[in-house]
Amino acid sequence: MRRLLTLITGLFLIMTATPASALDPENTLYMDLKDGRVVIQLRPDLAPQHVSRIKELTRQKFYDGVIFHRVIPGFMAQTGDPQGTGTGGSGTKIPAEFSGEPFRRGTVGMARARHPDSGDSQFFICFRETSHLNGQYTVWGQVVEGMEHVDAVAPGQPPASPDRIVRMRVAADAK
Repeated sequence: MRRLLTLITGLFLIMTATPASALDPENTLYMDLKDGRVVIQLRPDLAPQHVSRIKELTRQKFYDGVIFHRVIPGFMAQTGDPQGTGTGGSGTKIPAEFSGEPFRRGTVGMARARHPDSGDSQFFICFRETSHLNGQYTVWGQVVEGMEHVDAVAPGQPPASPDRIVRMRVAADAK
């Protein structure tokens, strides 16, 4: 029964997803990967401080060229460490903004250490529902287009030949 409910919920989300062209350009990210563009709808309603910081870093071109340093098939792909080791960041911690928003396929969340207020620049994109993260990590976005390109990111911790963010831009700034 639970699987059926999850399937129905997933189909509903797909059918009711907002087309990328209808999104607010100031709250939309374009993340270009080697295989294509991933469109992320930002969620300032859930995590205004995280969205503000992610946009700030994106506008500084912080994420351009950064690798996916931790990719676990069936779970998530993590990036955002300029060192590529999983231990680095931008140097600015963000207080947690936990919400009731569930982690499901395409959810973008802030990576952190043990302390809830240790999020910085690293983030992850879920490959599937990951309810054990609910209420434990900050949700700040949702992939609305191009999830197949995230699915194609090389797996590993770290991957033998890691994929990287070619370029990431706020849609309002994209040319």
